[in-house]
Amino acid sequence: MGKLTVRALRAVLVVVLTGTVFVQALMLWALISENDPEDGSLPLTPLRVITILGIGTAQVAMVCVWRLVTMVRRGTVFSHAAFRYVDAIIGAIVAAALVWFAVTALNAPGQRDDPGVTVIMGGVGLAILGVALIVLVLRMLLAQAVARDVEAAEMQAELDEVI
Repeated sequence: MGKLTVRALRAVLVVVLTGTVFVQALMLWALISENDPEDGSLPLTPLRVITILGIGTAQVAMVCVWRLVTMVRRGTVFSHAAFRYVDAIIGAIVAAALVWFAVTALNAPGQRDDPGVTVIMGGVGLAILGVALIVLVLRMLLAQAVARDVEAAEMQAELDEVI
């Protein structure tokens, strides 16, 4: 991975992380201050809590991506240490899907006249779970690469002994 790519990715991660922390702070302030009245159309307090949690799942994934990029730059990504971050990303994506299903459930009573919105939102939740499955497949590929790397190191050691 080139230096420019790593710098660009890290710049994007810093901007997005900063923005998400700012939005979380605003949401938390709105929860604590209770300064806007709820008209009853949507339960704003649970939606704010869910939004804060949902943003947190994205932040966990971004921090893990940052760590994996660091491992790529150091040449240590094909190690067992990388699994911790990939597993955390998978967990964050699954948590995001659960958060999305909670939003869908909160929104569903208001959609009785048009249940198609709820069905579409449920489909989005399934798509999020699909992303988790894709990352799981990538984790399996990483496991194969780590195994091959260990095997290659053992063969190199044996070859060094012979020579």
